[in-house]
Amino acid sequence: MKKTLDIPDDLWEQLSQYLKENPTENVSSVVQGALKEKFRPCNGTGLLQLAGIVKNAPADASVNPITRL
Repeated sequence: MKKTLDIPDDLWEQLSQYLKENPTENVSSVVQGALKEKFRPCNGTGLLQLAGIVKNAPADASVNPITRL
């Protein structure tokens, strides 16, 4: 299916430069990738795992300069 998009000149220039640097891609693949990323469900699992790295910290760890090393 073909559709028409209005893309501002500055974004088109960035896209053109990107395509020169990535010749295996085309406008369609870049737009499709961007849309997939935009509409991807948010999943906080990675952030929750990262937050779980700290097993034992004092309650004032975020504001106490001694514990922020």
